[in-house]
Amino acid sequence: MPIRRDTGGRPVSAFLKSLTVAALLLVLAAGVIFYFLYLESRPADTTEARVYAEDAYAVDYCIRPQLDGSGPGADDIPKAYTPDCETDRWPAPVLAGCTEPLPPEAEDLRGLWRAEDGQVGHIERIEQCGNRVVIAGRRFIHDFRTTGRLAEGANDINPRGCTRVRAAMRWNADNTLEFRPWGLVRLVTRRLVNENTLIWEYPGQPTSRLKRICRFPAPLISAG
Repeated sequence: MPIRRDTGGRPVSAFLKSLTVAALLLVLAAGVIFYFLYLESRPADTTEARVYAEDAYAVDYCIRPQLDGSGPGADDIPKAYTPDCETDRWPAPVLAGCTEPLPPEAEDLRGLWRAEDGQVGHIERIEQCGNRVVIAGRRFIHDFRTTGRLAEGANDINPRGCTRVRAAMRWNADNTLEFRPWGLVRLVTRRLVNENTLIWEYPGQPTSRLKRICRFPAPLISAG
């Protein structure tokens, strides 16, 4: 009796076996992704109470502290996290008082930024001290080190869908700050064009050009 073969010339039984293995691997991969996005436990919240007790609107963000090593370093300030899945309040500066100089490869992105094209109205604040960077919006805080190691990267929540965020962060050769989910591929980037212009690239969204502003607008234009 001739052996039944698929259109590629392989025996049907071997073809079905390969198909089954592929389906199982796909289900396994989907399960792993689901776990890391929704089920992985979050680290203990070490955010200082002052971050949500102080008035973020009272700060002039065009005044950038001198990073001359005269005060506390990045290790002296506890890591901050997004409360619950998100918040509806702007946090006060997390790295307030920190004066550790930036590493040689780092660009100084510190300031309050508002998008004028791309994701128009988006506002975010960037803080830096040593190799530590905090990117905050009205709904999130991402606090990380730019060592390129996943264990020291962003470990928090994306308020869109309350999914977990795990990413290694590093500066590349052209002074662009790279966000690499699970340390795998370059996904989100931020870079300076000049002292008052920041470019933010986010997958699935038009490239955003952000301009430096000194204070939060009132009423707030964007949820950040």
